[in-house]
Amino acid sequence: MTAGTDFEKRPSGASDMAHVVLTFDNNKLAGRLYGPFDENLARIEQKLGVDIRSKGNQLAIKGESTAAEQARRALDYLYGLVQGGAELSASEVDGAVRLAQAADDQLSLPTMESRGKLAAAQISTRKRTVYARSPNQDAYMRALERSELVFGIGPAGTGKTFLAVAHAAMLLERGMVDRIVLSRPAVEAGERLGFLPGDMREKVDPYLRPLYDALYEMIPAEKVERALAADVIEIAPLAFMRGRTLSNAVVILDEAQNTTPMQMKMFLTRLGENGRMIVTGDPSQIDLPPNTKSGLIEALDVLRDVPGIVTVRFNEKDVVRHPLVAAIVDAYDRKTPKRPPERETDG
Repeated sequence: MTAGTDFEKRPSGASDMAHVVLTFDNNKLAGRLYGPFDENLARIEQKLGVDIRSKGNQLAIKGESTAAEQARRALDYLYGLVQGGAELSASEVDGAVRLAQAADDQLSLPTMESRGKLAAAQISTRKRTVYARSPNQDAYMRALERSELVFGIGPAGTGKTFLAVAHAAMLLERGMVDRIVLSRPAVEAGERLGFLPGDMREKVDPYLRPLYDALYEMIPAEKVERALAADVIEIAPLAFMRGRTLSNAVVILDEAQNTTPMQMKMFLTRLGENGRMIVTGDPSQIDLPPNTKSGLIEALDVLRDVPGIVTVRFNEKDVVRHPLVAAIVDAYDRKTPKRPPERETDG
């Protein structure tokens, strides 16, 4: 926790300037917050246009009042993560800045506790805790907690697939479901399953690699292998889902933009008792044959008025990979004709 804060506004020309002093109660944790050579502080300075000076366990923040307050919130939030044992990376720092900026918008989901503290959603397993790094990630993680069917829609690098798998791993570890079922349409750049070598799992594995990667981040590798062998974690090619009822399971459909309308309807109607479904996709990256309608796009339209279904949309501001990824997504979005906006469904 922050031991003390001194905040005062000072008029300077046309804008209000602020001087904020933060005092932390643990020098060692404060050092981890600052980062090697104060690189975390430098990153916040760059993002928010403030000046941050460190002296032992005390920080002085100077800058435009709104930016200085955002820096205070971000640093206070990051200090809480460090207290919980988190190792801060550039992504965590960027995420804290995004959440602090969003806290000024009363419509954003990250909540403001007393004294202006940020409270973002998190997913915890024995191996790792994942924190929301943007307002839309926060909304998505909260939707996963409360809804039985969630659509996560948006560009690459926004965390929609990783967070879906992380949430499924948490539910499995806590005994809230009996298994995880991973599915993905085998439509990638013109390749088809029949042209790939090996048995069915070997054919499907390349398509599901992002899901595997997320599993290994949240569950020790040996437990993942045992769960796969026991079908506690199941690889279910979309084409083989017909006729099944999936109860007591978290079912994840990734790259859903590459389903046909018939496939999407078939998949959604597999939901059984105590089941959860998470559908992720990027409508800007459809690899279906020409003149084939995407089942994801149709489902978002057909189901928009169905109670209990939540759709969370990500954008380039939510990209948590290399900063260039966000710039690439934005450049392509400007070049690509926009689809008419679709009304979202609240759960």
